[in-house]
Amino acid sequence: MRIAIFRYEDWEKKLLEEELQGHDITFFEKGLTKDELPQENDFEVVIVFVDSEVTEEIISHFPKLSLIATRSTGFDHIDFQAAKNKEVKIAYVPAYGEETVAEFAFALLLTLSRKIYQSYNRVRETGSFELTGLRGFDLNRKTLGVIGTGKIGRNVIQIAKGFDMNVIAYDPYPNAEAAEKLGFVYKTLEEVLKESDIVTLHVPYMESTHHLLNDKTFALMKDGAYLVNTSRGAIVDTEALARALKSGKIAGAGLDVLEEEGAIKDELNLLAEGHPEEHNLKTILTNHVLIDLPNVIVTPHNAFNTAEALQRITQTTIDNIKNFTEGKEFCEVK
Repeated sequence: MRIAIFRYEDWEKKLLEEELQGHDITFFEKGLTKDELPQENDFEVVIVFVDSEVTEEIISHFPKLSLIATRSTGFDHIDFQAAKNKEVKIAYVPAYGEETVAEFAFALLLTLSRKIYQSYNRVRETGSFELTGLRGFDLNRKTLGVIGTGKIGRNVIQIAKGFDMNVIAYDPYPNAEAAEKLGFVYKTLEEVLKESDIVTLHVPYMESTHHLLNDKTFALMKDGAYLVNTSRGAIVDTEALARALKSGKIAGAGLDVLEEEGAIKDELNLLAEGHPEEHNLKTILTNHVLIDLPNVIVTPHNAFNTAEALQRITQTTIDNIKNFTEGKEFCEVK
């Protein structure tokens, strides 16, 4: 089959060439967009990442297209209906980073609990080994509230048990088997927020989870509780979090995601092209306030980014293509 891959790293190219021998593969350095459509249009499979907007126009550009393989869990960058209308299948990567993201959540938590950043920064910037202000707290025997007990949430619970933490959890669809196996208890969202020393978020972003943590729900939490978010930024009302941190209601936060992180990463474009209507300036400014707070750790949506996780993404994509071409079951968006 003729296969096109858009935006790749050298190690991916080598792996794809090795694993998909016998297929005609063309590599494109940039993502697939309507402004940079390749002149060649006889590809039967295109491999994309989330930076490619696969619209109806783009799908129509490839008359022989039969499979779009995205190297991601999300697939909202692909026009599903347009693909369906043209009988083009969509393959995705349903899971690749459950251990990876869970480990990162604990990296953020330990950075907060043991003041690792402040300790490192003090030695690096001043050469001082003074311990004043660097006293942390043990995770042992603390209560961890896990919001969302999918694959990532369950991996977080496994790690927490290694610290001998008490784990309680909320999920609209409780997994009784996992609760028994891992030794945690399901409670209502209100109970989890009220009883937890640390709350960690592992739910998808959707209408029902938009601003799940807000002024009202922050008020339920213990005074001096901590928050970790490695899921999606808009699950937390940024302004409400800033108020909770300022008042001391929340003692600290570890955030790998922010509501308007896309805008923060792309401020030069904002200056050059103006401010898109969908971005809330006040939220962006509040995010900058969060970044400057000493009790907040902000990282650039990096929880997924390990060599092993990226290897799993590429290998799953390869397996999807192999199974598709052989008429076998693959990870298909339906």
